Amino acid sequence: MPTVPSAESAADTVDVTSLLERGRTLATPVLRSAVDRLAPPMDTVAAYHFGWIDAEGNPADGDGGKAVRPALALLSAEAAGAAPEVGVPGAVAVELVHNFSLLHDDLMDGDEQRRHRDTVWKVHGPAQAILVGDALFALANEILLEIGTVEAGRATRRLTAASRALIDGQAQDISYEHRERVTVEECLEMEGNKTGALLACAVSIGAVLGGADDRTADVLEKYGYHLGLAFQAVDDLLGIWGDPESTGKQTWSDLRQRKKSLPVVAALAADGPASEQLGELLAADAKSSDFDSFSEEEFAARAALIEKAGGREWTAEEARRQHTIAIQALDTIEMPERVRQQLVALADFVVVRKR
Repeated sequence: MPTVPSAESAADTVDVTSLLERGRTLATPVLRSAVDRLAPPMDTVAAYHFGWIDAEGNPADGDGGKAVRPALALLSAEAAGAAPEVGVPGAVAVELVHNFSLLHDDLMDGDEQRRHRDTVWKVHGPAQAILVGDALFALANEILLEIGTVEAGRATRRLTAASRALIDGQAQDISYEHRERVTVEECLEMEGNKTGALLACAVSIGAVLGGADDRTADVLEKYGYHLGLAFQAVDDLLGIWGDPESTGKQTWSDLRQRKKSLPVVAALAADGPASEQLGELLAADAKSSDFDSFSEEEFAARAALIEKAGGREWTAEEARRQHTIAIQALDTIEMPERVRQQLVALADFVVVRKR
């Protein structure tokens, strides 16, 4: 089920893989250097989290994720007329904050797998997951402030604001797990904080470091914010119907954690017997002492009700809508046409990635 209706995606004409690889290639050495500053054993724990070593400390070939944020930060610098390398400190800072959030989220959510490997808290314990997450957050600001320019100060303020929004979003996400009902508007606000804010920062921070004015940075943030909402909508689909071989998580992952993700919230908001039956089941689940031992069939039945009530299709349509808003924002500022097309291509890639 594709989420972008156009048959002529920019991702078909732009080499998105090269953009992602460029972001990874330029950012990773600086990221490794930052992690090397950490006191033992935090440096080793962080290296494990990024996939550079295995649980025994042997070198591993993990790539640390899709590198969408670093790719956006480098393109952001180019959008402001600067060299892509100008955006590298911003790319690294955003990656550090993103991974701070992953370390803490995995622990709070009880996730035992990330990128097909045991999570840090499972291997090294909860204390190390907390400490290393905190250390990465501090390093992010350190990396930017060391530049020592006015632009670096502006970039740090944007990163700090995005970090606070991200934390707000995680707090909302946790609180919603214990509520019987969450509105679609509340869910979008939470996902805008948790995912949209940091992606917005990624796609503006390079431009700020490159000397862009606030209007240009704000427009790029708008593109990134709505792209983040599209990204999260697709992620919500993956969280229920994604292939574990692709996602690296358990089947029905979000349902196991009682997450009020977009498909669930949209299904509950719909009229009809499937929505009503789903609401009754989820209300009973919240009070069940046997929830942790539910069978695959029980989770599959809940997923089927979500789809029957329209939650799956609504979420796919929301991903398309947010993608459109993101792309339209790019038309309101001047930038090299090549960069514009690459930003469009990355947006297409994010929204049509495999489920």
